Amino acid sequence: MYLILLIVLSIAFIILAGTRLRWHPILSLLTAAFGFGVLSGVPVPQVLAIINAGFGATIGNIGLLIILGIIIGTFLEKSGGAAVLARRVLGLIGERRVHAALGLVGYIVSIPVYADSGFIILHPLARAMGRKAGVPLAGAGIALALGLTASHTMVPPTPGPIAAAGILEADLGQVMLFGLVTSVLALAACVLYAKWIGPRLRLTGSTPETAAEEAAAQQPPGALKASLPILIPIVLILLNSVAALPSQPFGSGLIPGILAICGTPVAALAIGLLFALLLPAKFEKRMLSTSGWVGEALTSAAVIILITGAGGAFGKVLQEAGIRDLLGAQVQSASLGIWLPFLIAATIKSAQGSSTVALITTASIIAPLLGPLGLEVPEAKALAVIAIGAGSAVVSHANDSFFWIATQLIGLDTRNGYLGHTAGTAVLGLSAMAVLSLLSFFIL
Repeated sequence: MYLILLIVLSIAFIILAGTRLRWHPILSLLTAAFGFGVLSGVPVPQVLAIINAGFGATIGNIGLLIILGIIIGTFLEKSGGAAVLARRVLGLIGERRVHAALGLVGYIVSIPVYADSGFIILHPLARAMGRKAGVPLAGAGIALALGLTASHTMVPPTPGPIAAAGILEADLGQVMLFGLVTSVLALAACVLYAKWIGPRLRLTGSTPETAAEEAAAQQPPGALKASLPILIPIVLILLNSVAALPSQPFGSGLIPGILAICGTPVAALAIGLLFALLLPAKFEKRMLSTSGWVGEALTSAAVIILITGAGGAFGKVLQEAGIRDLLGAQVQSASLGIWLPFLIAATIKSAQGSSTVALITTASIIAPLLGPLGLEVPEAKALAVIAIGAGSAVVSHANDSFFWIATQLIGLDTRNGYLGHTAGTAVLGLSAMAVLSLLSFFIL
C-alpha cells in the first residue's frame, strides 16, 4: 500500500507542479523520479544512477527521430509547403465539403508541423472557405482544430507519439499504421460533430488577423514536392514493417535488404529531410545556421527531447521499484487492457494541458505494466501507444495553449470554446478508443 500511495502522490505532484506551481515538465518529472526512488527505500546513489540510465537510454532511442521530424516540419512551414498542401486538399475534396476538407487539411499538416503553428497558418484559409461556402465559421474552425489534434496526438513522426513509441519499445511502422487507421476514423466523427455544432456556436465578433507566414515573399513549392518529405518516410517505415512479417511478402533478397536500411525510422526521416531541403524556392546557407530554420527547429526539438528523457527517467525508477510485480495482479484482474493507458493520459492531459507531456508521462507509467495488461506483443504495444495518444487529446480546455489559439482565432468566447473545441476533443478521443477496442478484438 505504501508504494501504491507513493505512485499516486508522484502523479499528483507532476500534475500540481505543472498546473499550480508552473514548474517546467522536465523539473517536475525529475523531482518526482528522485522523490519516489528515495521514499521507496532505494539508496540515493542508486536512485541517481537509475535516473541517469533511464534518461540516457530514452534519449538514445528517440532523440534523432524527434530532431529530424521537427526540422522537416519547420522547412514545410517556412517554405510555404504546408499551406500549398492545404489548398490542394481543399481543391480535391471540394468547396461544398468544407468541414471534411478542413479536417483533412489539418490532419495532414499536423503530421510534420505543430498543431499550434498549423492553426495559425491555416485559419485564414478556413475563414475564407467557410464564407465562400456559406457555412458557419465556427464549425469550419473547429473541424480544422480537431484535424490538427488527431494527427498531432496519434500519428508519427509527430514528436509525442514517437516519444511514447520509444518508451514502450513499440514498432514505429505498426504505430503509424494503427495510428492512421484509428485517427482517420475518429476524425470522421469529429467532422460530423463540427458540422453539427457550428450553427449552435456564437462568435464574439471580428477575429484577429495574423501576419502571413514567412514564405509569402517567396514562391512556394508545388504540392507534390511539398508532400514528399511527409510521404517518403511514412511509406519506407511501413514497407519495412511489412517486409519483416514472418510471411516475407517481399522475399529474402535485395528489396528486404534495402528496406532494412532505408526503412529504419532514423534513415527514413533522414531521407525525408533531404527532400525537405529542396522545398525553399531559393536555398540559402543561413537556413542551416543556428539562427536559421534549422536553429529554430533544434530549439523546439531540445525541449521535447529533454522532457522525453525526464519521462524515461521517471519510468525507469518505477520499473526498478518493482511496480510491475506490485500492481500486476490488480491491473490484470481489472481487465482494463488498452483503456488504462487512455484513462491515465486523459487525466494527465486534462489536469496540465500539454498533450506531449501527457503522452510521455503516461508511456513512462504504463511501460512496466504492459505484461499484466496483456500488451506485451508488438501489435499490442503499438495499440497502447495510440490509446495513450487518444487520451492525450482529452480534453483540451483553459490550461491548454492550443485551446486559446483556436478559440481566439475562430472568435469564440470561453463558454462557446468549451462547447465547440473542448467537447470536440472528447469526441475525438472516445471515437479513437471505440476504433481501438474493435481493432484489439481482431488483432490481440
